[in-house]
Amino acid sequence: MPHTARPARSSFEPRNPDWEATVRGSFVRQKVMNLIGAEMGALSPGHCEIRLPFRDDLTQQNGFFHAGITSTIVDSAGGYAGLTVMPKGADVLTVEFKLNLLAPADGEYLVAEGQVLKSGRNLVITRGEVYAIKNGKATHCATMQQTLMTMHGKEN
Repeated sequence: MPHTARPARSSFEPRNPDWEATVRGSFVRQKVMNLIGAEMGALSPGHCEIRLPFRDDLTQQNGFFHAGITSTIVDSAGGYAGLTVMPKGADVLTVEFKLNLLAPADGEYLVAEGQVLKSGRNLVITRGEVYAIKNGKATHCATMQQTLMTMHGKEN
């Protein structure tokens, strides 16, 4: 059996019939995503992609995307992946995340992918990956594990 670098995505059934409109509407209202110029990419139940074009004002002293920016977009990608599986009338809030920076975030843009690993009634566990895209080549620059809490009765 051939080995694949990435496990197949788990399949999650949305519990909110309007999950996509809820998630995309929340993204538009999230001021920090607007501030840094992030864009929502692919979205499916249990999965969210956020893209961030390079801007000089988002870099650290060596010209790479700042680690705080990298963590911001992967936190949001994981959070929105979690929101896709929330029931109607519920929202999510990050409880904690662990981020490993694997390589400098050096690229024309970053892609953060959030993936739900387990969705429970009160906690959702996600994994996030960040890739720097430069000259058509993707460099895996960060990996995250995140815990989200469900905020029941908090309409997004």
